[in-house]
Amino acid sequence: MALAAKELMGSTLITSRSSSLVSPASHFNKRAFTTHLSIHPFDRRPRKTKSGVVAAISDDLVKTLRFSTTTGDRKSEEEEKAAVKFKVRAVVTVRNKKKEDFKETLAKHFDAFADKIGRNIVLELISTQLDPKTKLPKKSNAAVLKDWSKKSKTKAERVHYTAEFTVDAAFGTPGAITVMNKHQKEFFLESITIEGFALGPVHFPCNSWVQSQNDHPEKRIFFTNQPYLPNETPGGLRVLREKELKSLRGDGTGVRKLSDRIYDFDVYNDLGNPDKSSELSRPKLGGQETPYPRRCRTGRQSTVTDKEAESRVEKPLPMYVPRDEQFEESKQDTFAAGRLKAVLHHLIPSLKASILAEDFADFGEIDNLYKEGLLLKLGFQDDIFKKFPLPKVVVDTLQESTKGLLKYDTPKILSKDKNAWLRDDEFARQAIAGINPVNIERVKTFPPVSDLDPNVYGPQHSALTDDHIIGHLDGFSVQQALEENRLYMLDYHDIFLPFLDRINALDGRKAYATRTIFFLTRRGTLKPVAIELSLPSHGPKHRSKRVVTPPVDATSNWMWQLAKAHVSSNDAGVHQLVNHWLRTHACLEPFIIAAHRQLSAMHPIFKLLDPHMRYTLEINALARQSLISADGVIEGGFTAGAYGMEMSAAAYKSSWRFDMEGLPADLIRRGVAIPDETQPHGLKLLIEDYPYANDGLLLWSAIQTWVRTYVERYYPNPNLIKTDSELQSWYSESINVGHADLRDAEWWPELSTVDDLVSILTTLIWLASAQHAALNFGQYPYGGYVPNRPPLMRRLIPDESDPEYASFISDPEKYYFSSMPSLEQTSKFMAVVDTLSTHSPDEEYIGERQQPSIWTGDAEIVDAFYGFAAEIGRIEKEIERRNSDPDRRNRCGAGVLPYELLVPSSEPGVTCRGVPNSVSI
Repeated sequence: MALAAKELMGSTLITSRSSSLVSPASHFNKRAFTTHLSIHPFDRRPRKTKSGVVAAISDDLVKTLRFSTTTGDRKSEEEEKAAVKFKVRAVVTVRNKKKEDFKETLAKHFDAFADKIGRNIVLELISTQLDPKTKLPKKSNAAVLKDWSKKSKTKAERVHYTAEFTVDAAFGTPGAITVMNKHQKEFFLESITIEGFALGPVHFPCNSWVQSQNDHPEKRIFFTNQPYLPNETPGGLRVLREKELKSLRGDGTGVRKLSDRIYDFDVYNDLGNPDKSSELSRPKLGGQETPYPRRCRTGRQSTVTDKEAESRVEKPLPMYVPRDEQFEESKQDTFAAGRLKAVLHHLIPSLKASILAEDFADFGEIDNLYKEGLLLKLGFQDDIFKKFPLPKVVVDTLQESTKGLLKYDTPKILSKDKNAWLRDDEFARQAIAGINPVNIERVKTFPPVSDLDPNVYGPQHSALTDDHIIGHLDGFSVQQALEENRLYMLDYHDIFLPFLDRINALDGRKAYATRTIFFLTRRGTLKPVAIELSLPSHGPKHRSKRVVTPPVDATSNWMWQLAKAHVSSNDAGVHQLVNHWLRTHACLEPFIIAAHRQLSAMHPIFKLLDPHMRYTLEINALARQSLISADGVIEGGFTAGAYGMEMSAAAYKSSWRFDMEGLPADLIRRGVAIPDETQPHGLKLLIEDYPYANDGLLLWSAIQTWVRTYVERYYPNPNLIKTDSELQSWYSESINVGHADLRDAEWWPELSTVDDLVSILTTLIWLASAQHAALNFGQYPYGGYVPNRPPLMRRLIPDESDPEYASFISDPEKYYFSSMPSLEQTSKFMAVVDTLSTHSPDEEYIGERQQPSIWTGDAEIVDAFYGFAAEIGRIEKEIERRNSDPDRRNRCGAGVLPYELLVPSSEPGVTCRGVPNSVSI
């Protein structure tokens, strides 16, 4: 059946394999850390005659014209075929914009008129075969899209046009099509289907913007959905394959235009704005001094003040990313709505803060953010408008607050038990089922030991002792707890301590480097038993460390709550700067850039990775513009302030390892799991009820099985991997250029075998989909209630010798809120994480992809993908079952939130669930 399907689709089965060898790059001679997981092939989807994989041959054919000979001589078979002419039809699907500005509408009308006088969209069909006489690819005649002017006023989202080609019987199989846009305006080409060949319809999934020849005079090249390894490329497509890649690489010079499609690398030298202020100058990230992954090159001019810094493009002006990487319209609308909401939510508390006290007065005032909006009762609105004259359009917008525009949705953390965040068990539960469940690690040595250089940071002995925790171990001794794997830790000591003097010198910022010790109870839950708070040592008499333990009275209760808030602040910073931004956004970008530069759209691995690269370059560019930039949201809202990106770079240098980014390897590295081939996933979790790991392993295994099925289809022996020039170039460039500062690390996996490739691809897809989802879409549901995990703290915890101690004792609640982010900081932070937690309507979730039946011309792989999608559906049902299991106390119980961050599907909006294919927000 699969063979018949392939023949009908015009795709010959790949049988020829080259055995010539190419030496792999010298940097890839180290083996990856691998955990052998059991792989079970997906059940194949039952084949149906109307599956959509194989379409019917078109009846709309123009009759054959035969040219008879005037002599009695018999012509050669090739000449005979050349004498037979066919007409075939192209159905071209163009996607319209839903909204157009005046300039776009004017250009559209002009193009409709120009089309009538011959300035058309011109297509040319190219065969997979070479002409035996010219040794060039066989081509059809040039054809134009019909009825463009007639359909120019069509309001439908998708408009179908046709074109007719004349080809001879010796044309062979179509392999590519070129498109020339002679209009003024770009258009989005979704797909082309050629009907009329005996082999059945031929599909071209394009999904690309086609620019006017005025901007880009070269013809655009699109290939069919048939995958080819480089050495299997048909003769008619070889030159086009390399030509298309060359155009995507560019020449590394010049300022990029927004309409360009060029992918190239650069360092992070555009985060600061030294021309505006010396205080906005930021160090370059990337290079020997400060290692960092590379980002997409824009080529902008340097600043006047610093020749190594790239000039900035401030919002609302767009940052360059290759044209096809830019958000599609519904994604743009969702993001723009979030920005509007953020602006409004920031404006009002800024005005309010100038009239009233900046700090929250009590918990009730925070609750009012969700009940009444930002205290915008009519009387208060009038007050604001009298004191701050505003344009009528702003006043009108603010009046909409009564309809909920300026009212925050209640975060999920408050939905079941509004006081749950205060409990120690909830504080501990979020370490394994919250929005940062990837830092918990097993304590292997107690007291913990720092890895910082003592010559630079002084002796780093922990202040923790057995006496601090022995009373909270349910009868276990400390040694017994260690031996029975019952002690766990959140350790932010080493990442924060080197930056603390600079952080604590900032206005309104105070932080510790924290360690939190947890005990694993017999019921499988964690409880915090001690928090160590460290400051840099400034001499033998300076008290640089203190330990806070669970409370026994009113004073120690407030001390404990403040200590937990400082831990949460550390956790929020590491979550955002390291685990979220660095590990899923920044570290993936080089692999994506290199994929477009080195892997043809025909390459099967590009086809596999394509949905997992969607929107990532655009969201990363927006982050450089507004989030991680000097004076951006991250600096303004998180403890590390202006030093946040330097902290991220320090983590990249000291602890990021690609071979440890896969889920099983990461769990084993942190000591929360041990290898065990008798277990379903090849490892045993030491915290059995660890929601992130439990659900994550289901998704990891499904991804790995899908990837192995795919890879084994195209690489039946390792020589094919070694000799795949595009694949080796992609991996080499990702490391040697994209991660150039770590290129000499011994831990980079080699790429020589099927297992190597499966491991690398599974890791990339895991990071882009499930790992990012677990770290991103709970930001507002958990962090939108700022006391639950404050992103910054403004005061240290006083002790009896501090002048502030008396005010703390007299009014601990007031002191608590003066330590928390201000009203203005809270509101701005909430609006941003609300946007970041939002799914757009065009989100594509794991197990889904655009044009699921024709994204590849390989019918076997289409079937395997449906099997993968079915497995994702089974995983979703299993997660739902787990969330109803009363024995799983970390996700089920009175007031306990279910763990849904790895549930694959979601509706649009803030849902605290859903696993998109890519890092898209």
